[in-house]
Amino acid sequence: MADSLALAAENLVCRRGGREVFSGLSFALSSGQALAVTGRNGAGKSSLLRMIAGLLRIEGGRLSLTGGDTERSVGEQAHYLGHQDALKPSLSVIENLGFWSAWLGGGDARAARDRAALEAVGLDTIAALPAAYLSAGQKRRLSLARLVAIRRPLWLLDEPFSALDAVAQTALLFLMREHLAKGGMMIAATHADIAIDTIRELRIGPA
Repeated sequence: MADSLALAAENLVCRRGGREVFSGLSFALSSGQALAVTGRNGAGKSSLLRMIAGLLRIEGGRLSLTGGDTERSVGEQAHYLGHQDALKPSLSVIENLGFWSAWLGGGDARAARDRAALEAVGLDTIAALPAAYLSAGQKRRLSLARLVAIRRPLWLLDEPFSALDAVAQTALLFLMREHLAKGGMMIAATHADIAIDTIRELRIGPA
């Protein structure tokens, strides 16, 4: 990653349907660091990721991303992957990835990065297969391929290991570690343990 970034959340408040989900939530994250967001179902783990990504309104508090002395747009620097895979069934594996790469700004070397991304998640041999024929695990891996194809410093991952077998989970862990080693940041909402020594826990709600 070219720039060293710092993400800071101060006293964040989340409300849904008139109900307060969480309040007073604060944390800080710098380049090369990761957070595992934990908590009971309904505690607001997914809502926090959506707030950071700019998909859900922040009802109170402040969220900022800075690089050097300059404040950055969090949405432009973040890569959010939620529960929904958001694939087009009629398009092939490579076409689905190409659609997202073009929409999110993959750059001039997009085609080569798309192919490398499919190889990284083990889908290069079925690149021409329509997404309608993929298993749940393959669909999840195709969604995760966007992280490799479209380079953004902040990964926001909602239950990233969902539907993945042991081999795919190991491959994803490798990608996570590589991303952090290059100065990236990651926030993952999860019920699973993430085998990264330096990851910190951010718990929402009671234990």
